[in-house]
Amino acid sequence: MDDRDRAVGAVVGSAVGDALGAPFEFGPEGAFSARFPRPGGGGEMCGGGGWDPGEATDDTQMAVLVAESLVERGALDPADVFDRFRRWAAADPKDIGLQTEDVLTGGLPWDRAADAHYRTNLRAAGNGSLMRATPSAVHFAPAGRAATREAARRIAALTHGDPAAWEGTALFHDLVRVALAGGDPVAAVPDALAHVPADQRARYAAVLAPDWHPDRATEFNGAVWPCLGSAVWALRTTTTFEDALRAAVDLGGDTDTVAAVTGGLAGARYGLDAIPTRWTAPLHVPLPGSGGRVLRLPDLVRLTGRLVDRPPETALRVPLL
Repeated sequence: MDDRDRAVGAVVGSAVGDALGAPFEFGPEGAFSARFPRPGGGGEMCGGGGWDPGEATDDTQMAVLVAESLVERGALDPADVFDRFRRWAAADPKDIGLQTEDVLTGGLPWDRAADAHYRTNLRAAGNGSLMRATPSAVHFAPAGRAATREAARRIAALTHGDPAAWEGTALFHDLVRVALAGGDPVAAVPDALAHVPADQRARYAAVLAPDWHPDRATEFNGAVWPCLGSAVWALRTTTTFEDALRAAVDLGGDTDTVAAVTGGLAGARYGLDAIPTRWTAPLHVPLPGSGGRVLRLPDLVRLTGRLVDRPPETALRVPLL
């Protein structure tokens, strides 16, 4: 398996996890396996809760917007990413996080909006920056640890002013980087944690510990650190892409995002061929605010190819907010 196959697996895997988990969002633990008790049985892309079978949510829609900005602008251009987000939010997507909506519709410019929200609300550590991170993780991985983590922070900071969200997204970028190079992202956790700032390290060390289970989370998995911890747990306790996604969705709660994050990691580890075709065949990503476009598997594969083929610019243009 080559790096390109892993990269496509990561981007497609994240979208698949999003669409697989969407109908079970805010449902109880075990709902997925109760409905689909036999792995490989089929029908899992069932739709429901306002989602068509195979339809990706805001998680993947925002991820695509990040990816398209990176390949079309030729660098990380935060103002351009924010403008794309804002057009999307104004087009009435089916789902959008409350915090993300406040930031994108508040009328402030890209370099002030998230910070102003954070200063007003004093909390902004939802998983909304983590859910969209797989394409940027794929793009910046060749630039190395420091560059990919810095890019993660900058993109996260466009909508999330809390440094906890920045560092969770940076950790995810780093683990994807390891997986794309053929390494074990779970085994890489201790080294990745060592590069988290001291004031954020303890909360991530707790949820990424080998003996941690999502049942021990002290916050809802809509927060960034239990979301990442749940995704790593799903990868650690399974041996296939399908089993990792089943474990993630079965946790209940914010199932689309936990599964999207799990799918990004598992896809990078196992590659595109490990993702069941019965899950990729119905996959589609509507893009509100983009002229009615709907991306499907071939479109995601091509987009990932463009992310991989365009070398990342490591000298980022603006300072971290």
